[in-house]
Amino acid sequence: MEKTTLVQFIRNQEKLADGATGNFTSLMNEILVAAKFVSLEVNGAGIGESIFGLTGKVNVHDEEVQKLDELADNTFCKLVGQSGTVCAITSEELEDPIIIPKEKAGKYIFMMDPLDGSSNIDVDVSIGTIFSIYRKKSPGDEVTQEDLLQKASEQVAAGYIIYGPSTLFIYTSGKGVHGFTLDPTLGEFFLSHPDIKIPERGSWYSINEGNMETWDINQRRYVEYLKEKDPETHRPYKLRYIGSLVADFHRTLLKGGIFMYPGDTKNPAGKLRFLFEAAPLAFVVANAGGAASDGVQAILDQIPTAVHCKTPLFIGSKKEIELAESMLKK
Repeated sequence: MEKTTLVQFIRNQEKLADGATGNFTSLMNEILVAAKFVSLEVNGAGIGESIFGLTGKVNVHDEEVQKLDELADNTFCKLVGQSGTVCAITSEELEDPIIIPKEKAGKYIFMMDPLDGSSNIDVDVSIGTIFSIYRKKSPGDEVTQEDLLQKASEQVAAGYIIYGPSTLFIYTSGKGVHGFTLDPTLGEFFLSHPDIKIPERGSWYSINEGNMETWDINQRRYVEYLKEKDPETHRPYKLRYIGSLVADFHRTLLKGGIFMYPGDTKNPAGKLRFLFEAAPLAFVVANAGGAASDGVQAILDQIPTAVHCKTPLFIGSKKEIELAESMLKK
């Protein structure tokens, strides 16, 4: 049986697009090459010179930077930045955007969380990279706030890479969601999950219940509702929480249900990053038939106020998001 590689798949999809130039394929190719490098380092973590542990640095979010955080960030910035396809790169790890010199710049803007879930590195839990791509909007060579702070629905593509028992590359360019598995013997990603569709309803919920005391009353009532026994409404739901967003989301995408990271008394505006986590995963789940919300409004309908702004996030099966919004608004 002939297998389709990620590069072949992307190239075939771009051929169907109006005004295709090959630049998108070139950009995606650099992303997957970076993913292979990071996958190799993650799978070899702890062997030889250890890349476990902290760098001693603190990022823009006042979080301690892991060695693998820095390695992943440097790898993606270097390969994508030299591709000739982007004019700017923004990263969860960097306070300011990287602006590419105009003579080497392309028309795309690349945004990423280079290594989501990195606090789980030393316990061998799945971690990942989340990314999104926008097209430059403003005229001229200068990269403006209009380019960096676009409505989430204006993404050209988004996806994530999971470094776990196998390395998976999941992405959408607005034409369905497709997954590819890395064959380490050949060094190629092959199509393994074509046209992923999230179940309309699920029986799983994912949230850190250790934060319950900081939730508002509606959030508490909603979670208690999910735990009540009522066969007619398929309750109780089953709790699954890994603490690595990319892993929790991937399970939700395949199995259905809802992942939640609400705002609370400690973080009223939420804790997840709008551009680097919420928006790209919202674009993925929407193209798989699901939905994402901040509890009031759809994520894809929103325009970020700053590169590093944060948001509450409710993401998963469409019916589950509708139910959550109805109970959270009461």
